[in-house]
Amino acid sequence: MTIISEPFSLEHVDINSDNFGDDGLSRAGLKLNHLRMIVAIEDSGQISAAAEVLNISQPAASRMLSDLESIAKTPLYERVARGVVLTTFGEALARRARKILLELREASREIGELKSGKGGSVFIGAVTAPAMSLVVPAINTVRKTFPGIEVSIQVETSNVLARELLAARHDFIISRIPDDLNPRLFEVREIGIERACLIVRSDHPLLKKSKPSSLTEIRDYDWVFQPPGTLLRRTIEDIFLSRAVQLPENVVNTSSLLLTCAMICATDAIAPVAIDVAQFLASQSSNASDVRILPIDFEINVKPYSMITVRERALPPSARLLYDLILEESIRQAQGSVG
Repeated sequence: MTIISEPFSLEHVDINSDNFGDDGLSRAGLKLNHLRMIVAIEDSGQISAAAEVLNISQPAASRMLSDLESIAKTPLYERVARGVVLTTFGEALARRARKILLELREASREIGELKSGKGGSVFIGAVTAPAMSLVVPAINTVRKTFPGIEVSIQVETSNVLARELLAARHDFIISRIPDDLNPRLFEVREIGIERACLIVRSDHPLLKKSKPSSLTEIRDYDWVFQPPGTLLRRTIEDIFLSRAVQLPENVVNTSSLLLTCAMICATDAIAPVAIDVAQFLASQSSNASDVRILPIDFEINVKPYSMITVRERALPPSARLLYDLILEESIRQAQGSVG
């Protein structure tokens, strides 16, 4: 069965309209690369990073910005200590440019699907726990019913995923809204609380204890943490601080689950992970996943996660289908846990 997205339309956006200026932005020479540039500047806050996104030199990027200001006949950005920030006019143009580029991406996707006869494509992002507990079951369901749908998944931290969503690289994400982003940019539906635990290798000395381990007992071991500032890392640190226990000093930082498992299996290190991840790893017979959940005398509950979309950005039918299936799976699991 083929899933086709809504017909391509820029709605009321008309880049040939005189509403954009005395002569119209399009007539004044506005090009798609100008739109990509203003969006890249908003995302990165640096001309060099925007140039890298467009695969051009920094001088060429600066000239393009200068041309864009001439076309718009108004200042679009200001230089600050660490780069550049958009003016009110620049933000308005970036907001419209992002919508136009998204519509063009959707048009390209739809044309490609019509040519290939596929059932559609979906781009989603998720933090680790719901990726395993919710996304995988939903994908299994959708592939049985609509085998032509192609799903692309990025598993990352909330900070990365939210920005990827705003940049229109995902249809929706299962994550949290970072503190430094405006929550009014998003539509949010909370669907679950991430519970975490600590993992160690199967013959770890702490597993020989008859009682669950306390913070003071585990503090002096080596630790494998997510990078500083990530939510699970902050949650663990807050637990230590709230109980007046000094933070671990022997720490390796990595966002790689594979490297975390390798460190755990080769040393006496301890690592916090989502319970869904730990249960999956502990159930495998491979030596590469020879990990166990460490019994502890405290709980690790991370901030709830949500289904997140960008406000006023409609989901394509194939993405809506998977979104609804994930939502149904979250409700089913919540009802099962209560029962």
